[in-house]
Amino acid sequence: MSTISIIGSGKMAAAIGGRIAKAGHIVEVVSRDPAKARARADQIAAGAITGMYGAAPAGDIVILAVPYAHAAAVVAEYGNALDGKVIIDITNPIASDLSGLVTPDGSSGAQEIAKGVMSDAHVVKAFNTIFGHVLAGGGRLDAFFAADDTDAKARVSTFLESLELRPLDVGGLHMAQTLEALGLMMIGLAKNGAGTWDFAMNVDIGGITDTSSPAGSHRR
Repeated sequence: MSTISIIGSGKMAAAIGGRIAKAGHIVEVVSRDPAKARARADQIAAGAITGMYGAAPAGDIVILAVPYAHAAAVVAEYGNALDGKVIIDITNPIASDLSGLVTPDGSSGAQEIAKGVMSDAHVVKAFNTIFGHVLAGGGRLDAFFAADDTDAKARVSTFLESLELRPLDVGGLHMAQTLEALGLMMIGLAKNGAGTWDFAMNVDIGGITDTSSPAGSHRR
């Protein structure tokens, strides 16, 4: 059992936190608003705890579950408090009109966030290609992730497995650009071609489909 810290108290924090608690880990919820953090922690699990915003998180894995527009500021405010942590960036840096990504050409949200962290912390892109309500619904879903540090990748892969997800390593942190584009594509698909948000991206490896996903999810 490990402590996993979540910075943020929104819907994705709830979905990820619920999955973490179900796996037997301790969830720490942190927010600028302590009341919101406490309310979200109480919703997630009886044993969930809260932390002080800006102080060193209790968990070695820290999930950055804030809107992309605020992510860099949050990392800057934490500063040295994130030393030695694995930071999972779940953001999708998408324009409000869904016209594209708001990151600089040749970069990603994860790479921009990584510029602000200390050298002893490592950013990993994950969770941005799974809709929150689908994640909360349970079942073994494919979880794509990208990072540069080998040890951070191994720790996140083990963590994802503990949540009954199938971790799929797509490469270095530069591949976060592709994952974020996939996140945008999924939103477009939900609004247009699929006509529903009840689906998840699945990879068939060797022609074998993972059939352990929940019946209510359409695997695409």
